[in-house]
Amino acid sequence: MNKNQATGLGKDALGKVQETAGQVTGNREQEAKGLLKQAEGKAQKAVGDVQDALKKDDRK
Repeated sequence: MNKNQATGLGKDALGKVQETAGQVTGNREQEAKGLLKQAEGKAQKAVGDVQDALKKDDRK
């Protein structure tokens, strides 16, 4: 697991917590911020996945 994958997973998890907190408190802005953070995390993890795949492909 590379840095982008790890950071992406962390952002995704924090976003889920933030989204849930927004849902529980009825704060739509907080909920939206959580969803955005999840999207950021998924995108960053995808970049890390591509980097990892390219790195593994170079080893062959």
